[in-house]
Amino acid sequence: MFQSSIVEKCKANDRAAQMQLYSKYCDGMYIVAMRFVKNGDDAEDVLQESFIKAFQKIHQFSGDVTFGAWLKRIVVNKSIDFLKSKKEKEVSLDEGYMQVVAEDDNWNVPAAISIEQVKCAIDELQDKYKYVVLMFLVEGYDHQEIAEVLDISESACRTRLSRGKGHLKELLKGEKYGAGS
Repeated sequence: MFQSSIVEKCKANDRAAQMQLYSKYCDGMYIVAMRFVKNGDDAEDVLQESFIKAFQKIHQFSGDVTFGAWLKRIVVNKSIDFLKSKKEKEVSLDEGYMQVVAEDDNWNVPAAISIEQVKCAIDELQDKYKYVVLMFLVEGYDHQEIAEVLDISESACRTRLSRGKGHLKELLKGEKYGAGS
């Protein structure tokens, strides 16, 4: 298989094989980084750091998942690390107000809401919710994977996802109905 032979060559520090993997995955991983960092230059920096780390740690790649999935996890981690380093101050959040909304898991939104409106609403979420919502709904990670990446418990992941979806629903309702109601 193409991927496994290239990865094996990369493990032997073959620069041509590294360039092949880079060429194959750079565009897709750039898009992943952009979903988080929202700035082209920053996404390129995250992408470069991610590939450097991937090639430094490639001996740890076991083949349990595809190389693309393994690399994507590195890109997501590097994106989150970048955003955390950019933040000068963490704001403590009282989550009590979200409890009622979070218990209502029916968060279907009207079909008139566009994908762009959903993306904009996700961007408005607080980081602790935004990362979980992005990783779960957009990137397709499960609770265990998100918990590992963010270094939180699976329970905290489920809570943040539930609250994030509740807040997202409220933002989308405001987008559609806010001016008239």
